[in-house]
Amino acid sequence: MSLVLNAEEESLRDSVRRFVADRSPIPAIRKLIDSGQAYDGAVWQQLAGQLGLASLLIPEEYGGSGAGHSAMTVALTELGAGLVPSPLLASGVLAAGLLLRLGDEQASQDLLPGIASGELVATVALGGAGHPAVAAGGTATEPRLTGEVSPVLNGAEADVLLIGVHGGAVYRVDGDAAGLTREPLTSTDHTRALARIVLDDTPARPLAGDGPAALAAAADLANLALAAEQCGAMAACLAMTSEYARLRVAFGQPIGAFQAVKHRLADMETAWELARAALRAAATSADADPDRFSADASVARLLASGPYFTAAADTIQLHGGIGFTWEHDAHLYYKNALAGQVLLGTPGDQLDRLATTLGV
Repeated sequence: MSLVLNAEEESLRDSVRRFVADRSPIPAIRKLIDSGQAYDGAVWQQLAGQLGLASLLIPEEYGGSGAGHSAMTVALTELGAGLVPSPLLASGVLAAGLLLRLGDEQASQDLLPGIASGELVATVALGGAGHPAVAAGGTATEPRLTGEVSPVLNGAEADVLLIGVHGGAVYRVDGDAAGLTREPLTSTDHTRALARIVLDDTPARPLAGDGPAALAAAADLANLALAAEQCGAMAACLAMTSEYARLRVAFGQPIGAFQAVKHRLADMETAWELARAALRAAATSADADPDRFSADASVARLLASGPYFTAAADTIQLHGGIGFTWEHDAHLYYKNALAGQVLLGTPGDQLDRLATTLGV
């Protein structure tokens, strides 16, 4: 494992960073939030089509680039730093990863090219802690699903939902299926689109493959992807607060000269470096050592989620009164960090998952 990005990863990082600065700066995100949209469709098409981010995990045979998990984490880190709303996590990471792990060739041919291009948005109904709460019924030729899952990433916008049921099987449900109700949820984090999915005798198509193993792999991918976003956001908090500490003057000197402020910034830097190292380790194992990936992904999430929340809280406190206001960006990161603590599994869930993986 190397903490240093290779030339291709540096190029990808720089491209995504420039795109975020030019096409999705925080002022544009504020306008998007006020509009009530989950994400900017034009921005998403450029992220998926122009930059190819939705295709990073998808093999070339299905229209993807097959760049791998390390490249994916590089891209998500930059998107996380900018708090960019998009269905990349739901579609290009979770749904694509689940389909690939299942190995259902027909479903892969049907869905993965559209996911890779960004023309089709898919999501995975993992629920809060990855425990399916949907039951399968109907007949072998006409299966039906009944139940509820919440929260589901981009559940209200997705064209296709991949849903795990009691027993571990995975089903495909089209967005316009009868008996499917999708209710957008109001979240603390205004940059993340969530929905409650209700199925009432809804037609579905079963997917071939090892469902429980595929859903577990999707949960690991969720940990890796969220850790990447949170590492990027933590770096943004550090940069924002360091700059403010240099500019804000109190008692005749920059507040960064005060030891109490220095200590908080040093702690933030240390936590970010540790999380970044854990993220690189998890991305490396995902590409080269799958047996280690589940444990490494849980560690990366643990070392990113909690410290990011602390860093976001410190960012507000060190900015003083202005950090609490809607006009300042600090509170956007704080709300993102707060919601990220429980999204797709709490820190306690990650500890349980890690203990189970390690056989403790």
